[in-house]
Amino acid sequence: MTPEKVKTSSTTFPSSAEIVSEPLGVIMVISTWNYPFLLSLDPIVGAISAGNTVVLKPSEIAPATSSMLSKLIHEYMDSSAVKVVEGAVPETTALLEQKWDKIFYTGSCKVGRIILAAAAKHLTPVILELGGKCPVVVDKNINLEVAARRIISGKWCSNNGQTCVAPDYVITTKAFASKLIDALISELEKFFGKEPLKSQDLSRIVNSNHFNRLEKLLDDEKVSDKIVHGGQRDETNLKIAPTILLDVPEDSLIMKEEIFGPLLPIITVNKIEDSISVINAREKPLAAYLFTDEKKLEEEFIGSVSAGGMSINETTLHVTDSSLPFGGVGESGMGSYHGKFSFDAFSHKKAVLRRSFAGDAAARYPPYTPEKLRLIKALLDGNILAIVRALVGW
Repeated sequence: MTPEKVKTSSTTFPSSAEIVSEPLGVIMVISTWNYPFLLSLDPIVGAISAGNTVVLKPSEIAPATSSMLSKLIHEYMDSSAVKVVEGAVPETTALLEQKWDKIFYTGSCKVGRIILAAAAKHLTPVILELGGKCPVVVDKNINLEVAARRIISGKWCSNNGQTCVAPDYVITTKAFASKLIDALISELEKFFGKEPLKSQDLSRIVNSNHFNRLEKLLDDEKVSDKIVHGGQRDETNLKIAPTILLDVPEDSLIMKEEIFGPLLPIITVNKIEDSISVINAREKPLAAYLFTDEKKLEEEFIGSVSAGGMSINETTLHVTDSSLPFGGVGESGMGSYHGKFSFDAFSHKKAVLRRSFAGDAAARYPPYTPEKLRLIKALLDGNILAIVRALVGW
């Protein structure tokens, strides 16, 4: 919170300058259901550390957690600084009609557009943490066992795919696809057993609506015969087994929207470099992943693929490092937070310039003679020698 001293230029000499961080005011945080504590409290920490007050609207899709957040925040935090408003669409709509100093939303692109439209009426700035189809590119000549484990960790061990940065689809070469699938199946059986629906380590689908949505993706006639592993379902317990699909068509339902569940399509290309054009043909994702030992491919991937964040030879872990900003780009969101980036996200950076009454240059004021104009030009150019010459009349 300490003002940040910055250098000044010859134009304002003699002077000093600093950047002062000041709170924006009243912040509304609309959180989501898949990580309901983290995605509620993380932005709140940033907002109150920057000196703001906050209204939290938890997700109604996780009602028990919403109720608990309301109870605990009221019990342990200053209710004049942080308040919780529970409810569903009507309550959220009523909140969006109010004027806020910033709105922070985590969730879908569809609702993100509604938030942005409502904010525009009051010229309210927003941070939108959305999602998209996060790709994983898998090259050959890698440690396949480790790569398979890390892909599984980011997909099925992260809330069974119900994570905004979870791998959404994999791209690999036609020649390597079978090896990758075998490695994924082998590691999946180690983690969840041969009957994954009975595993205590496999997360449930959040509710019947999302279960039905995922079933619709699986039952699409364009992909129903593309399943190479998994596909089992338990509607009573809202569980779907880790499912791998191979060579699904680009126009299938599963490739048209963010999956947000335990289904993992694999797309094959002739050579791994072709994966970049496949990714860039889509909207910019929230995260992109690459497994390779080739430095040239790594550099091309980082330089050519636009995404909110990236991990090389890993999935999702870039989100856990507070020294890195977390946020989207394009349709995957706008603005970022985490660590000091959270403080900055909820602060206004106020520019402050200080000057004494000494050193008042006559050249600043009319009438603008040729001599004054020479001095002004030298000052703007920052040319010390030209400034001296102008001052002495050379």
